[in-house]
Amino acid sequence: MRFEEPVLLYGAGREASSTRAFLKARQPDLKVFVTVDSGAADIAETEIIAPADLPAAIRAHRFGLIVKSPGVSRYKDVFDIARDAGIPVTSNLNLWGAAYGADRTVIAITGTKGKSTTATLVHLMLTRSGVDAGLAGNVGLAPLEIADRHKVVVFELSSYQTSDMSFLPDIAALTNLYPEHVDWHGSVERYYRDKLHLIDRDGGFAVALGTAARGNALVTRALRDPHRLVRELTAAESASIDKAVAGSRLKGAHNLDNARLAVQIALAAGGTLDGVVAGIAAFTPLPHRLEEHSFGGMIFVNDSISTTPEATKAALAAYRGHRLALIAGGHERQQDYAELAGLLAGYGVTTLTCLPVTGTRLAAATRAAAPQVTVLEAPDLEAGMRALHGHRQDFDAVILSPGAPSYNQFKNFEERGRRFVELAQAIFG
Repeated sequence: MRFEEPVLLYGAGREASSTRAFLKARQPDLKVFVTVDSGAADIAETEIIAPADLPAAIRAHRFGLIVKSPGVSRYKDVFDIARDAGIPVTSNLNLWGAAYGADRTVIAITGTKGKSTTATLVHLMLTRSGVDAGLAGNVGLAPLEIADRHKVVVFELSSYQTSDMSFLPDIAALTNLYPEHVDWHGSVERYYRDKLHLIDRDGGFAVALGTAARGNALVTRALRDPHRLVRELTAAESASIDKAVAGSRLKGAHNLDNARLAVQIALAAGGTLDGVVAGIAAFTPLPHRLEEHSFGGMIFVNDSISTTPEATKAALAAYRGHRLALIAGGHERQQDYAELAGLLAGYGVTTLTCLPVTGTRLAAATRAAAPQVTVLEAPDLEAGMRALHGHRQDFDAVILSPGAPSYNQFKNFEERGRRFVELAQAIFG
């Protein structure tokens, strides 16, 4: 792989840094530019092009390739300008596929929720089975960071990455499909199409589907041929997996589904039953995913990764039997909270704290559907936690499972989750 013209990196995060290192190793003298829509363009040995100057730079053909970071929407007008100028747009993932993909077994896992847990489990199951496997994508390493280190690579991929993925995996997996990321994709329909691009392509690759994906008509259409599906687990295998999950740190019915899907993938990729059971035992909950803490004799659950109402329902279901306080609400992505509001009391929610901006709709829906639930509205997370402290006799567990992204008040869900834990200790501990 050789680059005949300068390259533009659009975005300056982890993937962009690994792309720069890849280009430097391949062609030390290659000219590289960088553009960012916000934040610092802190990548060594690059020349910055301001976003306002980018259309003119494209028309002047100052570079011959754009490597787009996942967080930059492929539907920005500037990429239409690039297409008209004959400048292709690619990604860190696609560069990996071109450089290293041919000699590896590629497992690509996506889905609205559960993909990180499933991918982590598959990696654990394969390594415990003695398979030389690596983990990359949104968990583990960036694609170009993992390079050619392993014979099997498990990729956890967002819809941002599957939307323009140019190479075929050997095994593609979809956990589920719900509305999400409308701001990036422009519509729910486009989100579904971009997510399903992982499987909705010609090729003889195998496909594994999670429980929630199997009954989805859009998924069935994208699958094309049911003969693509990996084999179902036998009754004996299912019993072994159910027993292993019951004794593990995987909480909730949704994580049992994730584990079963991971087992199907791992067995199809050369794993053993003993290996997958060992992988389940070795699993540690990922940060900000039903991450438990205890302060002042009360349980606090950091589920900040929850950005959809479906994820919030799964979190609440994992804590049945508790009297729950739920903290929810965040960045607007056209989420529908009507069903969630009607289910809160049945999940054991006694107190609901709603945060801007989607919390306003959740609060109204809950007051209408479940008047027995105490609804508190707060301008920010700290105010919400302090309001909860005044009702602390009404619950024995607090769950931050916002059902919405964090961008209106936090940099990302990790920052939101860390702040939740800090406040829990400071206010309740």
